[in-house]
Amino acid sequence: MLVNMKDLLLDAEQGNYAVGSFSVANMEMVLGVIKAAEELKAPIILQIAEVRLKQSPLELIGPLMVAAAKEAKVPVAVHFDHGKTFEKISQALDIGFTSVMFDGSHLPLDENIAETNRVIAKARKYGAAVEAEIGCVGGSEDGSEDIAINCTNPADAVRFENETGVDALAIAIGNAHGNYKSTPKLRFDILEEVDRITKTPLVLHGGTGITPDDFVRCSKTGIKKINIATATFDKVEQTVRSAYGNGAISGYYDLQGAEVEGAYQNAKKHILIFGTDNKA
Repeated sequence: MLVNMKDLLLDAEQGNYAVGSFSVANMEMVLGVIKAAEELKAPIILQIAEVRLKQSPLELIGPLMVAAAKEAKVPVAVHFDHGKTFEKISQALDIGFTSVMFDGSHLPLDENIAETNRVIAKARKYGAAVEAEIGCVGGSEDGSEDIAINCTNPADAVRFENETGVDALAIAIGNAHGNYKSTPKLRFDILEEVDRITKTPLVLHGGTGITPDDFVRCSKTGIKKINIATATFDKVEQTVRSAYGNGAISGYYDLQGAEVEGAYQNAKKHILIFGTDNKA
């Protein structure tokens, strides 16, 4: 069933777990992620980032994601990740996405607050939730930029919460998009402080490569949404490559099945780590 992300995060706060937000690029990934969620009776979030629309146009992938969520046997929110332009954020809302992210992390705080409030005003007309980001999560969604990590200032998080009332807040605690060169050392001191002085559900971007123990610790310390993108894309590619290597692909539909399987395995693994199983 299609639901609002805000409701999923509220349940996660009460249940002391985190909801997985899985990036998808095609129908096969959508099918695989939802298969895992239904099997484990887990609420999930399907998402796509604006930077990925070159490969997966929003007017095509968006309605597919919304339709899949409506047909799912578990609660599924559909989220527009790392929205950079008001135009594409508006398009996602028109299509039926139940949450959108405005990424103003590269802007001065005053401007980030102002633009986030502009997006919130738009999203409220659709009953949709809004996520924002302060501090800079390293890397970039598509690997095209090597953005330096700039950890979130806890005082900025308080001001942002007070001046926007945003539904979810992504913070930077030493996390980065893409594959880490070494195991990341997360700044749990910053996370604990932000969690202590704010009430907004927090979001962890750059989940690929973070250890299961750190994921669990994050989920118990204010992080209620964890984004998984690179791990999904990598697992799908690896599963397809392995199937070819094992002679398991003799036609297109075997290839399609391998893609679904890769997304399914990755989502299942992370749902179990995040503690979202049997929470639907």
